[in-house]
Amino acid sequence: MAGRFLGLFKPVARFLPEAKPPGRKVGFNEKLLWTALALVIYLIMAEIPLYGMVGEGGFEMSYLRVIFASSRGTLLELGIGPIVTAGLILQLLAGSGMIGIDMSNPEDRGLFTTATKFFSILLTGVQASAYIIGGVYGTLPASVSIIIFIQLLFAGIIIILLDEMIQKGWGIGSGISLFIMAGVAQKIMWDSFALTPGLVDMKSYGAFPALFQTIGFGQQIFSTALEYVPFNVTSGIAAHFIPAIDNAFIRPQGLPSLLGFFTTIVVFLVVIYVEGVRIELPVSHASYRGYRGRYPIKLLYVSNLPVIFASALFANVYFFSQIIWSNFNQHNTNVFLNLLGTYIWAGDQPQPTGGLVFYVLSPRNILDVAVNPVRAVIFALIMITFCVVFSLTWLEVGGLGPATVAKQLVDSGMHIPGYRRSTRSIEMVLKRYIPAVTVLGGVTVGLIAALADFFGVFGTGMGVLLSVGIIYQYYQQLMQERVAEMYPALRHIFGG
Repeated sequence: MAGRFLGLFKPVARFLPEAKPPGRKVGFNEKLLWTALALVIYLIMAEIPLYGMVGEGGFEMSYLRVIFASSRGTLLELGIGPIVTAGLILQLLAGSGMIGIDMSNPEDRGLFTTATKFFSILLTGVQASAYIIGGVYGTLPASVSIIIFIQLLFAGIIIILLDEMIQKGWGIGSGISLFIMAGVAQKIMWDSFALTPGLVDMKSYGAFPALFQTIGFGQQIFSTALEYVPFNVTSGIAAHFIPAIDNAFIRPQGLPSLLGFFTTIVVFLVVIYVEGVRIELPVSHASYRGYRGRYPIKLLYVSNLPVIFASALFANVYFFSQIIWSNFNQHNTNVFLNLLGTYIWAGDQPQPTGGLVFYVLSPRNILDVAVNPVRAVIFALIMITFCVVFSLTWLEVGGLGPATVAKQLVDSGMHIPGYRRSTRSIEMVLKRYIPAVTVLGGVTVGLIAALADFFGVFGTGMGVLLSVGIIYQYYQQLMQERVAEMYPALRHIFGG
């Protein structure tokens, strides 16, 4: 039976917009078509500016925007942020036992999905209101504010429905994964080849155009010098001697560089390797004595979800701290609000210089790490800690805990040779591995995400980490769909 909290959403379900599941078998090619259509709609929305907006639009947090598939000043200003935040809140409530939920119960699963959708829509409205009230779009008359709010709300609902449509069987994978992968791919291409002026070093923004310009100007690719600057826009640190790089290998202010490009390749290879690391437990079928197999426990046992949830948490800290600062503490005189975050104006955007927000935002290049190594270490520790916490929380919420897996193995007729065929004995074996692997996986993804950002990886470290996992999952799903299409008798094996 559904818990008291989830039971509140029973009457709400009928009023929420819904993408109906297919009433027939959807073919492989048709699934590809619907998935591509969802992606095209997302990309079009990312190019449509908000009507009535004054200035460039929302907060400039480009590397966080990559994770949330958002686009500044467009219909996708909020991206998938509200969906991820809603999932984060409900995960924490379920993991802490504050709400009762049994993921093996179809009714509970359905109500949990309804609750997630409800909070996603609610948070879309809350974030849209905060952007407008916080003056992100300038000083607007009431009528224009309402128009912008409606645009953001409806755009958020469309993204929710596109994700639901894909997950309910019309497409392949999930809309959230698809949109994240598209955003990361765009960012990598932009960082590599953008011809837009970089402003700081008077070269193009993209790494490769800047390389050709460096060679054309007769400059050395690896030259360095020391320069005194009163304020480093990227790091938010005032009055420091920093390396003044006038080359293509390491560029100032976090501009895309060859170091970032090579690090991107390295991170891709590392994550691909980590995706394949696993422990395999021998299993056999009770009814078929000759059948033996292995149950894999991957190092990334809970996938990359901890990185998404940690990013959502950090983004919300940044989002609300900047609104609070811009409205109540622009002179950094309130001691208590300073604990949340202090800022200084750099161009048309405030940059964090202290407080909690300063340490949950990653240094974006190796120069910032050199200027403030303490910040880099604290950020890495915070990232790793939250990745571990969210990994352990997701064990139970996602139905991946030892007890759940043991029950699934017994119900399917499997057992571990040398142990009694009972849920308890299999659970005891799994408890030796699953919690330890989960913690180690959380540490691994947190460390990769943090270190990759320190070297200015294209598409951000978190983005590359998520993209490799998403591509791997899509590869598996595409192969399963293709095999099930060719051999319908095998469809039940894949859960189809």
